[in-house]
Amino acid sequence: MARSPKHIKVVHEDNHLLIVNKPAGMLSQKDNSGDDSIIEYAKSYIKKKYDKPGKVFLGLPHRLDRPVSGAIILCRTSKSLTRMSEAIRRREIRKIYHAIICGRPEKSSDRLESYIKKDTKRNKVTVRSQPFADAKRAILSYQLLKSKSNKSLLQVELETGRPHQIRSQLAYIGVPILGDLKYGADTPLSDKSIGLHARQLEFIHPVSKEQLTVIAEWPDLRCWASLK
Repeated sequence: MARSPKHIKVVHEDNHLLIVNKPAGMLSQKDNSGDDSIIEYAKSYIKKKYDKPGKVFLGLPHRLDRPVSGAIILCRTSKSLTRMSEAIRRREIRKIYHAIICGRPEKSSDRLESYIKKDTKRNKVTVRSQPFADAKRAILSYQLLKSKSNKSLLQVELETGRPHQIRSQLAYIGVPILGDLKYGADTPLSDKSIGLHARQLEFIHPVSKEQLTVIAEWPDLRCWASLK
């Protein structure tokens, strides 16, 4: 089992949930690459902290793209996994992202509605303004927080959860995310991350039923520090 790296930060922990600040470049769950994912590291963390014998259960009700950092929910019990998965399906979790984009959008705030279809072979989506075959509706809202040196910081809130939604919808209006070569950025970031961070989650705890808000700190990178 993978050891728990020090650069993974826990932002919330209880008997049912473990929410961590996923580093950019780490998988949410294992894929064909064979690289360890956040689940392996988190299981190692729990096993060591609580001296748990045998296998550690952790369920993943949602994912973040590999080059994206930020808050990701892991479920420590099957009850919490079932309930969190249902809450996500019903869009009962408020998801707020921070995005560093190339340039500045025409509008300081807007609600983007478009249609997205994923090509699984290319691991890339197509975006259009009107419905087309097999495409799904994608909606987000953004607000401009700051602009500096031909870069801008946006706060983005998802209404739907489509693959590569923020990345592709922002690129579609002409402001690709910093470092995101797949969707139109000119140059990569040094660590191959992109300027997209899952900043905040707000939801009702699946067991205690209390309102929960978690905030994940920005990555410790120059591009983020320059916009503080």
